[in-house]
Amino acid sequence: MTEQVPSSRLSVNQETIKQWSLPELAEGCAKEGVGAVGLWRAPVQEHGVERTARLMRDTGLTVTSLCRGGFLTDIDEAARARALDDNRAAVDEAAALGTDTLVLVSGGLPAGSKDLAGARERIADALAVLGPYAEERGVRLAIEPLHPMFASDRCVVSTLGQALDLAERFPAHQVGVVVDTYHVWWDDQAPAQIARAGRGGRLHAFQLADWITPLPAGVLLGRGQVGDGCIDFRAFRAAVDGAGYRGPIEVEIFNEELWARDGREVLRETADRFRAHA
Repeated sequence: MTEQVPSSRLSVNQETIKQWSLPELAEGCAKEGVGAVGLWRAPVQEHGVERTARLMRDTGLTVTSLCRGGFLTDIDEAARARALDDNRAAVDEAAALGTDTLVLVSGGLPAGSKDLAGARERIADALAVLGPYAEERGVRLAIEPLHPMFASDRCVVSTLGQALDLAERFPAHQVGVVVDTYHVWWDDQAPAQIARAGRGGRLHAFQLADWITPLPAGVLLGRGQVGDGCIDFRAFRAAVDGAGYRGPIEVEIFNEELWARDGREVLRETADRFRAHA
């Protein structure tokens, strides 16, 4: 039987309590004894990168990841150059925030294209440039496979196997993967791929969100609170722990119903669900 996960491993992703500003997030986590957060670039940029880094230090919060880099599949050379510049900026932001993990959402098919293999090769080309840049700044790139329903517009990397096929072209301290339960729970190869990632030292992040149906219109905001859906979180944690991962576990939920509630209530519920189900 999997032992209960220590609360010290809990990281609350900023998007789970999107209704809170960064100062509110920092204050709320400090009051509730949550010691780690995952951050997103847009609100960090709005608040100011250095100002956010100082806020995190002053409140004693660890930044476990920054999301997101990626969108590396463009065919147009000028667009690809802009994407590389933006990802270099994301690496710099991650380093400034004190996190060693930049999450990559790789990008969907370019307009008019049906070439999945070509899109994945362009991701590899970009990683060859970005990996060494990130390494110099103490940051790892973490490829996040997204559920296949996002392959056309958001991420042509749909499975952990595909993510590892890309990551393994590069040193493990440069490029690894994210295991996000919402995106890979359906894949019967996920446990074997988690073990593969562990053997290679490529398990860079572990995130939780539940799968609930029916999915809402637009799909993106369909993540459920931990325990509200059909995912066996204990089995996933056993697989990840068994692969040697001892890092933070982020709860990352995009859900308008959670965002409409009181943030303190959502934070407490998230911590309670984490203890009960993870």
